[in-house]
Amino acid sequence: MQNKVPNAMSDLSTWLCYLERLHPTTIDLGLDRVKTVAQRLDLLRPAEMVFTVAGTNGKGTTCRTLEMILLADEYQVGVYSSPHLLRFTERVRINNQESTEQDTVKAFAEIEKSRGDISLTYFEYATLAALYQFKQAQLDVVILEVGLGGRLDATNIVDADISVITTIGIDHVDYLGNTRESIGREKAGIFKPNSIAIIGEPDIPESILEVAKIIGCPLYTVNHNWSYSQTDKHQWQFDSPLEQYQCLPIPHIPLTNAATAIAALTYSSLKINQHAVHEGLTQASLMGRFQQLQISPLVIIDVAHNPHAANYLYNQLEQLKSERLSVGKVRFVIGMLKDKDIKSTLAILHGDVWYCASLYGERGCSGEVLKQYLLENGVIDVTSFDTVADAYRKAMQDAKEDDIIIVCGSFHTVSDVLVNLSEINHGK
Repeated sequence: MQNKVPNAMSDLSTWLCYLERLHPTTIDLGLDRVKTVAQRLDLLRPAEMVFTVAGTNGKGTTCRTLEMILLADEYQVGVYSSPHLLRFTERVRINNQESTEQDTVKAFAEIEKSRGDISLTYFEYATLAALYQFKQAQLDVVILEVGLGGRLDATNIVDADISVITTIGIDHVDYLGNTRESIGREKAGIFKPNSIAIIGEPDIPESILEVAKIIGCPLYTVNHNWSYSQTDKHQWQFDSPLEQYQCLPIPHIPLTNAATAIAALTYSSLKINQHAVHEGLTQASLMGRFQQLQISPLVIIDVAHNPHAANYLYNQLEQLKSERLSVGKVRFVIGMLKDKDIKSTLAILHGDVWYCASLYGERGCSGEVLKQYLLENGVIDVTSFDTVADAYRKAMQDAKEDDIIIVCGSFHTVSDVLVNLSEINHGK
């Protein structure tokens, strides 16, 4: 059946269905096609200053910290991030306002008119739509979160003034390679001549240094050019030759990502006042990142989906348990994609009861497969479920007031709980 072309009067869901069927593969790394369309629409310079943020984990919270500090200093700021949790329009924020369906559809219609016979993936279309909206808004700063890798990701059609790499871990091995060196080389593909790069990963792969040297991109790295340390339970500090910040508030995001964002601002040409840094840190939080949904039982959602993120989740959970007067059972509701390092991720997390949910689509892993991994790890109390909603509903039914329920494993898992939350809580 022919894929009918929507127009500016079509609704967003119609457009998204169209985009999902438009290109033969979901992921098609390469910049030629998407860059050609961007040039036709004059989108390659969406703002005076562009930050591009890559990394295995911590991209979203680093972007959020950059955004909130810049907004506190009254810059006009656009952010593009992915994937979304509840609505496609979450992917674009302009001055902390989520994009509207109307503006998204308008951007899609303009891209459709300009692409001609060039085929675009769903992500490429989304990236161009973001750049189109940013250009229309005439912003001071645009922050682009890399979707996958860096070198061949659609966001890399834009030459960043400041390139940021948050962390390097093993993930997306089918596309990026199965070593930290190969993954580092792909992520360093966002470096540009006449720009600078900020590295928040303390154990820097040699490949990143090599790429920077070849293209002449100066690196400013954690523990060498800048550093940070927590001074007490409520405060931390950032140090560099250019700027020092004392008595900073502890944010609701990983400290390492907040520090990386401050480093990116410090070494940029932007002037940021100290008050804006403090204010931005207090406002920096992101849905689905160790987010508490309710208190009794305590329910926490976290999009952790690889070993690096699982390790952070484990540490956060251990700290939380140490601060509570009483802790009952820790119950994990988990669903994962089959192209993730499932075995290593599950080995890091420790729970008393496990509810393994199936995720669907070509990348989804069945709950039964997750269950078998856990049984091999010596876990006894584990059950598989057909859906995330079923798994979460059972966990809520089983939980006592002092239990902790952790929902994790994928953006899809967290999204399913958020979407079905009202019905589940009302026993439907």
